[in-house]
Amino acid sequence: MSDRHRVHTGHVSPEPHRPSAEARLDALLPPEMAAKASDVGARKAGAAFVPTFVLAVLAGAFIALGAAFATTVTAGASGVVPYGIARLLAGLAFSLGLILVIVGGAELFTGNNLLAMAWASRRITLGAVARNWGIVYAGNFVGAVGTAVLIVVAGQYRFGGDAVGATALSTALLKVAHSPLEAFTLGVLCNGLVCLAVWLTYSARTTTDRILAIVPPIAAFVAMGFEHSIANMYFIPVAMLIRLVAPPAFWVSIGKTPADYAAVDLPGLVGNLVPVTLGNIVGGTLLVGAVYWLVYLRGRPAEA
Repeated sequence: MSDRHRVHTGHVSPEPHRPSAEARLDALLPPEMAAKASDVGARKAGAAFVPTFVLAVLAGAFIALGAAFATTVTAGASGVVPYGIARLLAGLAFSLGLILVIVGGAELFTGNNLLAMAWASRRITLGAVARNWGIVYAGNFVGAVGTAVLIVVAGQYRFGGDAVGATALSTALLKVAHSPLEAFTLGVLCNGLVCLAVWLTYSARTTTDRILAIVPPIAAFVAMGFEHSIANMYFIPVAMLIRLVAPPAFWVSIGKTPADYAAVDLPGLVGNLVPVTLGNIVGGTLLVGAVYWLVYLRGRPAEA
């Protein structure tokens, strides 16, 4: 009996309607998230150079905008707002960066550390991972430093009675003061949380889901003072530029001199980025990628 005949005669099919997998509205479960992470990693590793680099520049700019937002939100807070509250506010503001990356679509080095899951599943080669990381890291640097240049040229660092610039300088000074071991360890902890934020978005079905998944881990790593290599591509260069171009009135306003921030220079930038980047790789690939691969993907046949 045809479906049309059932409708006209009042007969009802005994088989209830079952929605297809594509129509599911509930969040993906961890095994499905692991499969999705592997799929995403394989796709990213196979992407062409130009779109990958352009999207990486965007991601660097997005993270830099989040960093600039966090700097502005906490400007003038020292000694006025309790330390923990100020750091929480900075973390909430900084979350903008990864929200733009994930929802807007961009290539972020620290998040792409999860390509290790596709590599462990033998879907991509180690060379493909290194190629992606190299392109994305370079693009992130261009985007972050380019944004720092725009911020300084625009004079945004002088807002709030020069409090924004003062906060930018003190933030960078703290970052270059870390020992290599401290910077490495803080990098490990940071990218554990960043990659957990990315991992949680793989369960999401809507934009709202993605945003809500991103904010707590990102706010946490910023509040606790962990180190993110791409964010530092903005935080330290913007302070270096302020040191170079800020007028005398700025230094009078904040009661400091450029010599007080002498450590915020190119060697300081490199000395921070190298251990932080290595720590980010360890935190993202081992603490998150390797763990979830072992639990959910180990032993599965490699897919094309």
